[in-house]
Amino acid sequence: MAANYHLYDKRFHVKQLKGPIAVGLLFLLSLLPLSLARRLGRVLGLRMNKGTGKPARNTRINIAACFPELNAAEQNALIGESLKETGCSLGEMGMSWIWRPERVLEKIKAVHGQAVLDEALAENRGVIMIAPHIGNWEVLNLWLSKYYKLTAMYKPPKIKMMDDLIRGKRERMGSHLAPANVKGVRMAVKCLRRNEILGILPDQEPEVSGGIFAPFMGVQAFTMKLLPQLAAQTGGVVMSGYAKRVEGGFEIFFHRAEDSANSKDLHEAAAAMNQEIEHCVRQVPEQYQWEYRRFSRRPEGETSFYKQK
Repeated sequence: MAANYHLYDKRFHVKQLKGPIAVGLLFLLSLLPLSLARRLGRVLGLRMNKGTGKPARNTRINIAACFPELNAAEQNALIGESLKETGCSLGEMGMSWIWRPERVLEKIKAVHGQAVLDEALAENRGVIMIAPHIGNWEVLNLWLSKYYKLTAMYKPPKIKMMDDLIRGKRERMGSHLAPANVKGVRMAVKCLRRNEILGILPDQEPEVSGGIFAPFMGVQAFTMKLLPQLAAQTGGVVMSGYAKRVEGGFEIFFHRAEDSANSKDLHEAAAAMNQEIEHCVRQVPEQYQWEYRRFSRRPEGETSFYKQK
C-alpha cells in the first residue's frame, strides 16, 4: 500500500513539473536567433528520420498514402524534408511565443492574397479562415491579429501553465480565443455576424459526434462538422491562410475556397473544406504536419491505418 502511494506521489510531482519544464524550454529557445533555431530544428529532424519513433513512422505512412504518384526515392526525399520542417516548427516555438510581436512581424517578408481577403470582408459576411498546420500557424495568427479583428477557435492544452502562456500570447495583439464548446460556437457566430475573421485549425480529428468522413489527398479522413456547419449557418466566406517558412523569415498566403464550402449539404461542404486544405498542402507539401495521425479513425470495415506491421 505504501509503495503504491509512493508511486502515485512520484507521478503527481512529475506531472507538476511538466509545465515549468515546457515553459523553461520555450524561454531557452527564444534566446536563439531564428537561423540558429531552425538549424537546431533541422538537426532534430535528421535524427527523427534515422529513427523508428512515431513522428517518422507516421510521416512515412501518411506520405505513402497521400502521394502514391511519387516513386520510392521521391517519397523518401519528401519524408526527409518534412521531418526537418517538423524540427524547425519545434525550434521556432520560442520565437512564436516569447519574442515581442514586433520582432516576429519583422520576419514576414511578403503577404500574398491580402486583396482577396479584403474583398471577402467587403462582402460583409465575415470570413472563416482555414489555417492548416503548414509552416508556422502562430505567425499567421499574430499577423491577422495586428491588422484585423480575429477570433480563433482553440482547444486548451492539458498543462495549465502552458494554457495560461498560450492564451496570453495569442491574445496579446487583441485577438480573442473561443473554446471548442458551446460557448465558443456562440462566440464564433457573433464574430462572423460582426464581419470579422474566425480562425480555425481544420485538420485534426474531432470527437466521434463531431465529424464525418470526407476525402483528403485521396484518403477518407474523419473531418470536423463544425466548420461547414458554421459556413452554412452564417454564410461566412471560407478562405485559407498559412505562413510559409522561407529564407530569413516567412511569407503569408491567402486563398479563397470554392463556393461549395458554404453548401448546406454537410458532406459536400466538408469535402470542399478538405479540398481547400489540399490546395494549400500541394503548394508546400514538405511544411505540412505529416507526423500527425490524420487518418486514425477509419470508415467501417477498414483496418487500422497506423497498425504496427
